[in-house]
Amino acid sequence: MKHFLTIFKYELRILFISPATYVAGTIFLALMGGLYWLALQRSAVGALGDALPVEVYFQLFFVPLLILVPLITMRSFAEERRTGTLGALMTTPTSALAIVLGKFFAAYALYIFLWGLALAFPISAWFMLKDLYPDPRLLAAGSLLGGAIFVALSGLLYIAVGILASSLTRSMLVAGLLSSCILFILVVSGGVLQLLPLENYESLSGLRDLVDYLSTFRHLENFSRGLIDTRPFFLFTSGTLLALGLTAINIESKA
Repeated sequence: MKHFLTIFKYELRILFISPATYVAGTIFLALMGGLYWLALQRSAVGALGDALPVEVYFQLFFVPLLILVPLITMRSFAEERRTGTLGALMTTPTSALAIVLGKFFAAYALYIFLWGLALAFPISAWFMLKDLYPDPRLLAAGSLLGGAIFVALSGLLYIAVGILASSLTRSMLVAGLLSSCILFILVVSGGVLQLLPLENYESLSGLRDLVDYLSTFRHLENFSRGLIDTRPFFLFTSGTLLALGLTAINIESKA
């Protein structure tokens, strides 16, 4: 535990003084602010139907996600492998698992911090517009809380994937691109598979439940509507443990 806390504090400090962090944070917050403004605009003209602006706001989370996660995780192992400091770190009494967890939780803490700032957009919009537009849909507390829980839960897996991608290469650029590709597949593939007419094929009809289970957007929709069950908790936590375990095995084998 002592080694884990030391690595966690060090990595967190490095993240907060890294220029890439401020680039990632600026791009992320600019995109999220633009997306919420767009959701409000569409809602004002009735283009969203029954959907709430907050629901649309969270449904577009994958756009900045593909930029944010690679930027804050790509240097975690790739840079240390390139400079040779990882080998020196592995010669200390610190275990590979402690190193992986320290870097993972530092990146995850930054991820949650930036999302906490992003949640200020719908809250501040409600404070500024509640007198002009007293619409209860402007800030649906249940949808906001459900979306925030989903972001925190799914972020475990996404950060773990970024850490794993960084451990596979010495190049931060390659790590970032690899992370973006894997995240795109994880987030979008479930939605694409849902569009397939599986029920029209008797031999494939049983896959509908599996597709729904793997669909990120289906879980997000349920969370934003206040429907929270244990399936996404198991899906994201088990995926996180798998990615972190593979990372630990990978860096230990290359030390």
